[in-house]
Amino acid sequence: MLNNIRKILVDLAKKNVLFRKFLRKVKNMQGNASYYKYYKKYKVDDKMLFFETFNGRTYGCSPKAIYEKMLEMDEFKDYKFVWSFVEPDKHEVKACDHLILVKHDSSDYYKYLSMSKYWIVNSIVEEGIMKKENQVYVQCWHGTPLKRLRCDIEVDGSVLNTVEEIKKRNDRDAKRFDYFISPSKFCTEKFTSAFNLKNLGLENIIIEEGYPRNDALFHYTKEEILRIKKKYNLPKDKKIIFYLPTFRDNQHESGVGYTYDLGIDFASLKEKFQDKYIILFSPHYFVAKSVDVSQYKGFVVDVTDNDDINDLYIISDIIMTDYSSVFFDFANLKRPMLFYMYDLDLYKGKLRDFYIDLKELPGPITQTQEELEDALEGLEENFNKYKEKYKKFNEKYNYLDDGNASERVIKKIFKLK
Repeated sequence: MLNNIRKILVDLAKKNVLFRKFLRKVKNMQGNASYYKYYKKYKVDDKMLFFETFNGRTYGCSPKAIYEKMLEMDEFKDYKFVWSFVEPDKHEVKACDHLILVKHDSSDYYKYLSMSKYWIVNSIVEEGIMKKENQVYVQCWHGTPLKRLRCDIEVDGSVLNTVEEIKKRNDRDAKRFDYFISPSKFCTEKFTSAFNLKNLGLENIIIEEGYPRNDALFHYTKEEILRIKKKYNLPKDKKIIFYLPTFRDNQHESGVGYTYDLGIDFASLKEKFQDKYIILFSPHYFVAKSVDVSQYKGFVVDVTDNDDINDLYIISDIIMTDYSSVFFDFANLKRPMLFYMYDLDLYKGKLRDFYIDLKELPGPITQTQEELEDALEGLEENFNKYKEKYKKFNEKYNYLDDGNASERVIKKIFKLK
Protein backbone atom coordinates (compact mmCIF):
# COMPACT_ATOMS: atom_id res chain seq x y z
CA MET A 1 0.00 0.00 0.00
CA LEU A 2 2.73 2.44 1.03
CA ASN A 3 4.78 1.64 -2.09
CA ASN A 4 1.73 2.27 -4.29
CA ILE A 5 1.23 5.68 -2.69
CA ARG A 6 4.90 6.55 -3.25
CA LYS A 7 4.64 5.46 -6.88
CA ILE A 8 1.60 7.68 -7.42
CA LEU A 9 3.38 10.65 -5.80
CA VAL A 10 6.50 10.15 -7.93
CA ASP A 11 4.39 9.89 -11.08
CA LEU A 12 2.72 13.19 -10.22
CA ALA A 13 6.07 14.78 -9.36
CA LYS A 14 7.47 13.82 -12.77
CA LYS A 15 4.58 15.51 -14.55
CA ASN A 16 4.14 18.59 -12.38
CA VAL A 17 7.13 20.76 -11.41
CA LEU A 18 5.20 22.74 -8.79
CA PHE A 19 4.01 19.57 -7.09
CA ARG A 20 7.57 18.19 -7.18
CA LYS A 21 8.91 21.35 -5.53
CA PHE A 22 6.19 21.15 -2.89
CA LEU A 23 7.06 17.53 -2.07
CA ARG A 24 10.74 18.37 -1.73
CA LYS A 25 10.00 21.35 0.46
CA VAL A 26 7.91 19.15 2.76
CA LYS A 27 10.66 16.51 2.83
CA ASN A 28 13.30 19.12 3.70
CA MET A 29 11.10 20.59 6.43
CA GLN A 30 10.60 17.12 7.89
CA GLY A 31 14.35 16.52 7.68
CA ASN A 32 15.12 19.78 9.44
CA ALA A 33 12.58 19.03 12.15
CA SER A 34 13.94 15.49 12.69
CA TYR A 35 17.53 16.66 12.87
CA TYR A 36 16.98 19.79 14.93
CA LYS A 37 16.79 18.04 18.32
CA TYR A 38 20.17 16.42 17.70
CA TYR A 39 21.56 19.69 16.36
CA LYS A 40 20.61 21.45 19.61
CA LYS A 41 21.35 18.64 22.06
CA TYR A 42 24.92 17.63 21.16
CA LYS A 43 28.04 19.76 21.22
CA VAL A 44 30.72 19.42 18.56
CA ASP A 45 33.65 17.17 19.45
CA ASP A 46 36.80 18.69 17.93
CA LYS A 47 38.38 15.25 17.69
CA MET A 48 35.56 13.42 15.96
CA LEU A 49 35.35 12.77 12.22
CA PHE A 50 32.34 11.53 10.23
CA PHE A 51 32.92 9.51 7.02
CA GLU A 52 30.49 8.37 4.35
CA THR A 53 30.69 7.28 0.70
CA PHE A 54 27.79 7.24 -1.74
CA ASN A 55 25.28 7.90 1.06
CA GLY A 56 26.39 4.85 3.04
CA ARG A 57 26.45 2.30 0.23
CA THR A 58 30.19 1.52 0.22
CA TYR A 59 33.48 1.70 2.10
CA GLY A 60 35.77 3.27 -0.45
CA CYS A 61 36.72 6.32 -2.52
CA SER A 62 38.60 9.29 -1.04
CA PRO A 63 36.99 9.12 2.43
CA LYS A 64 38.40 5.60 2.85
CA ALA A 65 41.84 6.66 1.64
CA ILE A 66 41.88 9.66 3.98
CA TYR A 67 40.66 7.59 6.93
CA GLU A 68 43.23 4.84 6.48
CA LYS A 69 46.05 7.37 6.06
CA MET A 70 44.95 9.08 9.29
CA LEU A 71 45.27 5.77 11.12
CA GLU A 72 48.99 5.85 10.27
CA MET A 73 49.51 9.41 11.54
CA ASP A 74 50.37 10.24 15.16
CA GLU A 75 48.34 13.46 14.96
CA PHE A 76 45.09 11.44 14.94
CA LYS A 77 45.84 8.66 17.42
CA ASP A 78 43.25 9.98 19.90
CA TYR A 79 40.57 10.95 17.36
CA LYS A 80 37.19 9.19 17.07
CA PHE A 81 36.23 7.94 13.61
CA VAL A 82 32.55 7.52 12.69
CA TRP A 83 31.57 5.59 9.55
CA SER A 84 27.99 5.58 8.26
CA PHE A 85 26.55 2.70 6.22
CA VAL A 86 23.13 1.57 5.04
CA GLU A 87 24.19 -1.92 6.21
CA PRO A 88 26.95 -1.47 8.84
CA ASP A 89 27.60 -5.22 9.23
CA LYS A 90 28.31 -5.66 5.54
CA HIS A 91 31.59 -3.72 5.32
CA GLU A 92 35.12 -4.60 6.37
CA VAL A 93 36.27 -1.27 7.77
CA LYS A 94 39.89 -1.12 8.86
CA ALA A 95 39.72 -1.36 12.65
CA CYS A 96 41.04 1.10 15.20
CA ASP A 97 40.48 1.74 18.91
CA HIS A 98 38.12 4.66 18.31
CA LEU A 99 35.95 3.39 15.44
CA ILE A 100 32.18 3.89 15.58
CA LEU A 101 29.85 2.35 12.98
CA VAL A 102 26.35 3.79 12.54
CA LYS A 103 23.39 3.00 10.34
CA HIS A 104 22.58 5.66 7.75
CA ASP A 105 19.47 7.69 8.68
CA SER A 106 19.31 6.22 12.19
CA SER A 107 19.21 8.18 15.46
CA ASP A 108 22.93 7.44 15.94
CA TYR A 109 23.57 8.74 12.43
CA TYR A 110 22.01 12.10 13.32
CA LYS A 111 23.67 12.14 16.73
CA TYR A 112 27.18 11.66 15.40
CA LEU A 113 26.65 13.99 12.47
CA SER A 114 25.73 16.72 14.94
CA MET A 115 28.78 15.91 17.11
CA SER A 116 31.49 15.46 14.46
CA LYS A 117 33.81 18.36 13.83
CA TYR A 118 34.58 17.12 10.32
CA TRP A 119 32.27 15.61 7.68
CA ILE A 120 34.33 13.80 5.03
CA VAL A 121 32.03 12.57 2.27
CA ASN A 122 32.02 11.98 -1.49
CA SER A 123 28.39 12.74 -2.28
CA ILE A 124 25.53 14.92 -1.09
CA VAL A 125 24.74 15.32 2.59
CA GLU A 126 20.94 15.49 2.86
CA GLU A 127 19.51 18.98 2.64
CA GLY A 128 17.73 18.57 5.97
CA ILE A 129 21.08 18.23 7.79
CA MET A 130 22.12 21.62 9.16
CA LYS A 131 25.83 22.31 9.60
CA LYS A 132 26.95 24.20 12.66
CA GLU A 133 29.31 27.15 12.27
CA ASN A 134 32.18 25.26 13.89
CA GLN A 135 31.77 22.13 11.77
CA VAL A 136 33.85 21.45 8.65
CA TYR A 137 32.30 19.89 5.54
CA VAL A 138 34.92 18.29 3.26
CA GLN A 139 33.43 17.44 -0.12
CA CYS A 140 35.67 14.83 -1.79
CA TRP A 141 33.41 14.19 -4.80
CA HIS A 142 33.88 10.95 -6.71
CA GLY A 143 35.81 11.42 -9.90
CA THR A 144 37.09 13.63 -12.69
CA PRO A 145 33.99 14.53 -14.71
CA LEU A 146 33.49 13.73 -18.38
CA LYS A 147 29.78 14.55 -18.39
CA ARG A 148 28.51 17.94 -17.23
CA LEU A 149 27.53 18.30 -13.58
CA ARG A 150 25.00 20.34 -11.64
CA CYS A 151 25.06 24.02 -12.69
CA ASP A 152 26.83 23.24 -15.96
CA ILE A 153 23.93 21.12 -17.26
CA GLU A 154 22.15 23.14 -19.93
CA VAL A 155 19.33 20.87 -21.13
CA ASP A 156 16.23 19.62 -19.32
CA GLY A 157 16.92 15.94 -19.98
CA SER A 158 16.25 14.64 -16.49
CA VAL A 159 12.81 13.27 -15.68
CA LEU A 160 13.12 14.39 -12.05
CA ASN A 161 14.80 17.80 -12.27
CA THR A 162 14.74 20.86 -14.46
CA VAL A 163 17.96 22.83 -14.93
CA GLU A 164 16.56 25.46 -12.55
CA GLU A 165 15.85 22.84 -9.86
CA ILE A 166 19.32 21.34 -10.20
CA LYS A 167 20.95 24.74 -9.70
CA LYS A 168 18.87 25.65 -6.66
CA ARG A 169 19.47 22.29 -5.02
CA ASN A 170 23.17 22.63 -5.74
CA ASP A 171 23.37 26.01 -4.03
CA ARG A 172 21.65 24.73 -0.90
CA ASP A 173 24.21 21.93 -0.69
CA ALA A 174 27.31 23.86 -1.77
CA LYS A 175 26.79 26.71 0.71
CA ARG A 176 27.75 24.22 3.43
CA PHE A 177 31.12 23.28 1.87
CA ASP A 178 34.36 24.24 3.62
CA TYR A 179 36.74 22.26 1.41
CA PHE A 180 36.44 20.65 -2.01
CA ILE A 181 39.07 18.15 -3.19
CA SER A 182 40.36 18.44 -6.76
CA PRO A 183 42.89 16.20 -8.54
CA SER A 184 43.91 18.70 -11.25
CA LYS A 185 43.71 22.22 -12.64
CA PHE A 186 41.08 20.95 -15.08
CA CYS A 187 38.89 19.65 -12.24
CA THR A 188 39.32 22.81 -10.20
CA GLU A 189 37.96 24.82 -13.11
CA LYS A 190 35.02 22.47 -13.75
CA PHE A 191 34.12 21.96 -10.08
CA THR A 192 34.17 25.72 -9.49
CA SER A 193 31.70 26.17 -12.34
CA ALA A 194 29.54 23.08 -11.76
CA PHE A 195 29.07 23.71 -8.04
CA ASN A 196 28.69 27.47 -8.53
CA LEU A 197 31.54 28.10 -6.08
CA LYS A 198 32.61 31.50 -7.42
CA ASN A 199 29.12 33.01 -7.24
CA LEU A 200 28.78 31.62 -3.72
CA GLY A 201 32.09 33.18 -2.69
CA LEU A 202 33.67 29.75 -2.23
CA GLU A 203 36.22 29.60 -5.06
CA ASN A 204 39.08 29.43 -2.53
CA ILE A 205 37.93 26.22 -0.81
CA ILE A 206 39.51 23.94 -3.44
CA ILE A 207 42.33 21.62 -2.32
CA GLU A 208 44.17 20.72 -5.53
CA GLU A 209 46.55 17.95 -4.45
CA GLY A 210 45.53 14.84 -6.43
CA TYR A 211 42.83 12.28 -5.67
CA PRO A 212 43.17 10.31 -2.42
CA ARG A 213 40.89 7.68 -3.99
CA ASN A 214 43.67 6.83 -6.47
CA ASP A 215 46.50 6.34 -3.96
CA ALA A 216 45.84 2.59 -3.84
CA LEU A 217 46.56 2.28 -7.57
CA PHE A 218 50.21 3.02 -6.82
CA HIS A 219 50.65 0.62 -3.89
CA TYR A 220 48.96 -2.67 -4.78
CA THR A 221 50.80 -6.00 -4.67
CA LYS A 222 50.64 -9.27 -6.62
CA GLU A 223 49.29 -10.91 -3.47
CA GLU A 224 46.35 -8.50 -3.44
CA ILE A 225 45.56 -9.30 -7.06
CA LEU A 226 45.53 -13.02 -6.32
CA ARG A 227 43.36 -12.50 -3.23
CA ILE A 228 40.75 -10.47 -5.13
CA LYS A 229 40.61 -12.91 -8.04
CA LYS A 230 40.13 -15.75 -5.58
CA LYS A 231 37.34 -13.82 -3.83
CA TYR A 232 35.36 -13.67 -7.09
CA ASN A 233 36.43 -17.16 -8.17
CA LEU A 234 37.85 -15.79 -11.42
CA PRO A 235 39.68 -18.13 -13.81
CA LYS A 236 43.45 -17.70 -14.01
CA ASP A 237 43.62 -18.41 -17.75
CA LYS A 238 41.36 -15.56 -18.90
CA LYS A 239 41.84 -11.81 -19.12
CA ILE A 240 39.43 -9.45 -17.40
CA ILE A 241 37.28 -6.71 -18.92
CA PHE A 242 35.75 -4.36 -16.38
CA TYR A 243 32.50 -2.87 -17.77
CA LEU A 244 31.03 0.15 -15.97
CA PRO A 245 28.18 1.93 -17.78
CA THR A 246 26.61 4.97 -16.12
CA PHE A 247 22.91 5.77 -15.62
CA ARG A 248 20.71 7.87 -17.91
CA ASP A 249 18.79 10.79 -16.39
CA ASN A 250 15.82 10.07 -18.65
CA GLN A 251 15.39 6.40 -17.65
CA HIS A 252 13.33 6.28 -14.47
CA GLU A 253 10.44 4.13 -13.29
CA SER A 254 8.20 5.32 -10.48
CA GLY A 255 8.41 3.01 -7.49
CA VAL A 256 11.66 1.53 -8.79
CA GLY A 257 14.03 4.45 -9.37
CA TYR A 258 16.46 4.95 -12.22
CA THR A 259 16.49 2.03 -14.66
CA TYR A 260 18.94 0.98 -17.35
CA ASP A 261 18.48 -0.45 -20.83
CA LEU A 262 21.56 -2.61 -21.37
CA GLY A 263 22.26 -1.46 -24.91
CA ILE A 264 24.87 -4.21 -25.20
CA ASP A 265 24.58 -7.78 -26.45
CA PHE A 266 26.33 -9.93 -23.84
CA ALA A 267 25.24 -13.09 -25.64
CA SER A 268 27.13 -12.07 -28.77
CA LEU A 269 30.20 -11.09 -26.75
CA LYS A 270 30.09 -14.42 -24.96
CA GLU A 271 29.93 -16.36 -28.20
CA LYS A 272 32.95 -14.54 -29.64
CA PHE A 273 35.16 -13.90 -26.61
CA GLN A 274 34.39 -16.34 -23.80
CA ASP A 275 37.56 -18.35 -24.44
CA LYS A 276 39.77 -15.30 -23.91
CA TYR A 277 37.91 -12.90 -21.62
CA ILE A 278 35.59 -12.67 -18.65
CA ILE A 279 33.55 -9.51 -17.95
CA LEU A 280 33.16 -7.88 -14.55
CA PHE A 281 29.92 -5.87 -14.70
CA SER A 282 29.24 -2.93 -12.41
CA PRO A 283 26.46 -0.52 -13.45
CA HIS A 284 25.98 2.77 -11.60
CA TYR A 285 24.53 2.26 -8.11
CA PHE A 286 21.42 4.22 -9.14
CA VAL A 287 20.44 1.39 -11.51
CA ALA A 288 22.18 -1.69 -10.11
CA LYS A 289 18.98 -3.26 -8.79
CA SER A 290 17.23 -3.03 -12.17
CA VAL A 291 19.84 -5.05 -14.10
CA ASP A 292 19.99 -8.86 -14.18
CA VAL A 293 22.88 -10.63 -15.94
CA SER A 294 22.43 -14.07 -14.37
CA GLN A 295 21.73 -15.63 -17.77
CA TYR A 296 25.36 -14.95 -18.75
CA LYS A 297 26.81 -16.79 -15.75
CA GLY A 298 30.35 -17.93 -16.34
CA PHE A 299 31.10 -15.00 -18.65
CA VAL A 300 29.60 -11.92 -16.95
CA VAL A 301 30.25 -11.51 -13.22
CA ASP A 302 28.07 -9.01 -11.35
CA VAL A 303 30.36 -7.05 -9.00
CA THR A 304 27.98 -4.26 -7.97
CA ASP A 305 28.32 -5.23 -4.30
CA ASN A 306 32.05 -4.55 -4.30
CA ASP A 307 33.05 -1.95 -1.71
CA ASP A 308 36.19 -0.49 -3.23
CA ILE A 309 36.39 -0.09 -6.99
CA ASN A 310 40.19 0.02 -6.81
CA ASP A 311 40.15 -3.72 -6.08
CA LEU A 312 38.55 -4.29 -9.46
CA TYR A 313 40.75 -1.81 -11.31
CA ILE A 314 43.96 -3.54 -10.30
CA ILE A 315 42.82 -6.98 -11.46
CA SER A 316 41.41 -5.77 -14.78
CA ASP A 317 43.28 -5.92 -18.09
CA ILE A 318 40.82 -3.65 -19.92
CA ILE A 319 38.21 -1.14 -18.83
CA MET A 320 35.06 -0.54 -20.85
CA THR A 321 32.57 2.26 -20.20
CA ASP A 322 30.38 4.87 -21.85
CA TYR A 323 30.28 8.22 -20.03
CA SER A 324 31.33 7.25 -16.51
CA SER A 325 34.34 9.06 -15.04
CA VAL A 326 35.98 5.75 -14.07
CA PHE A 327 38.41 5.79 -16.98
CA PHE A 328 40.17 8.87 -15.59
CA ASP A 329 41.16 6.88 -12.50
CA PHE A 330 41.93 3.70 -14.44
CA ALA A 331 44.28 5.66 -16.70
CA ASN A 332 46.78 5.75 -13.83
CA LEU A 333 47.37 2.04 -14.55
CA LYS A 334 48.17 2.72 -18.21
CA ARG A 335 46.12 -0.21 -19.47
CA PRO A 336 43.77 -0.42 -22.49
CA MET A 337 40.36 1.26 -22.37
CA LEU A 338 37.39 0.95 -24.69
CA PHE A 339 34.32 3.19 -24.99
CA TYR A 340 30.87 1.94 -25.97
CA MET A 341 28.66 4.99 -26.59
CA TYR A 342 25.65 3.49 -28.34
CA ASP A 343 23.48 6.54 -27.58
CA LEU A 344 26.13 9.23 -28.03
CA ASP A 345 23.99 11.74 -29.95
CA LEU A 346 21.14 11.52 -27.43
CA TYR A 347 23.43 11.74 -24.40
CA LYS A 348 25.44 14.66 -25.77
CA GLY A 349 22.53 16.60 -27.21
CA LYS A 350 19.64 15.99 -24.81
CA LEU A 351 21.01 14.76 -21.47
CA ARG A 352 24.41 15.97 -20.27
CA ASP A 353 27.00 16.88 -22.92
CA PHE A 354 30.71 16.71 -22.08
CA TYR A 355 33.50 18.81 -20.64
CA ILE A 356 36.20 17.49 -22.96
CA ASP A 357 36.63 16.69 -26.63
CA LEU A 358 36.11 12.95 -27.00
CA LYS A 359 39.10 12.92 -29.37
CA GLU A 360 41.29 13.15 -26.25
CA LEU A 361 40.22 9.73 -25.00
CA PRO A 362 43.12 7.22 -25.20
CA GLY A 363 41.04 4.37 -26.55
CA PRO A 364 38.59 3.56 -29.38
CA ILE A 365 35.05 4.98 -29.27
CA THR A 366 32.40 2.62 -30.61
CA GLN A 367 28.68 3.16 -31.17
CA THR A 368 27.41 -0.19 -32.39
CA GLN A 369 27.77 -3.78 -31.20
CA GLU A 370 29.73 -4.62 -34.36
CA GLU A 371 32.16 -1.73 -33.82
CA LEU A 372 32.58 -2.74 -30.18
CA GLU A 373 33.45 -6.32 -31.06
CA ASP A 374 35.83 -5.26 -33.84
CA ALA A 375 37.64 -2.89 -31.50
CA LEU A 376 37.88 -5.48 -28.75
CA GLU A 377 39.30 -8.05 -31.16
CA GLY A 378 42.60 -6.23 -31.52
CA LEU A 379 42.58 -3.83 -28.59
CA GLU A 380 45.52 -5.21 -26.63
CA GLU A 381 47.62 -5.94 -29.70
CA ASN A 382 47.10 -2.37 -30.99
CA PHE A 383 47.46 -0.66 -27.61
CA ASN A 384 50.76 1.00 -28.56
CA LYS A 385 48.97 3.24 -31.06
CA TYR A 386 47.40 5.05 -28.07
CA LYS A 387 50.70 5.52 -26.24
CA GLU A 388 51.09 9.21 -27.11
CA LYS A 389 47.42 9.97 -26.40
CA TYR A 390 47.73 8.20 -23.06
CA LYS A 391 50.79 10.27 -22.16
CA LYS A 392 49.02 13.57 -22.94
CA PHE A 393 45.88 12.39 -21.15
CA ASN A 394 47.66 11.60 -17.89
CA GLU A 395 49.74 14.75 -18.08
CA LYS A 396 46.52 16.79 -18.22
CA TYR A 397 44.22 14.92 -15.85
CA ASN A 398 46.31 12.71 -13.52
CA TYR A 399 49.62 14.55 -13.09
CA LEU A 400 49.09 14.96 -9.32
CA ASP A 401 48.21 11.32 -8.67
CA ASP A 402 51.29 9.64 -7.22
CA GLY A 403 50.10 7.52 -4.29
CA ASN A 404 50.51 10.29 -1.71
CA ALA A 405 47.50 12.54 -2.29
CA SER A 406 45.75 11.52 0.95
CA GLU A 407 48.59 12.80 3.10
CA ARG A 408 48.78 16.11 1.23
CA VAL A 409 45.02 16.63 1.49
CA ILE A 410 45.01 15.84 5.22
CA LYS A 411 47.82 18.31 5.82
CA LYS A 412 45.88 21.04 4.02
CA ILE A 413 42.65 20.41 5.92
CA PHE A 414 44.30 20.21 9.33
CA LYS A 415 47.05 22.75 8.57
CA LEU A 416 49.86 20.33 9.35
CA LYS A 417 53.46 20.74 8.26
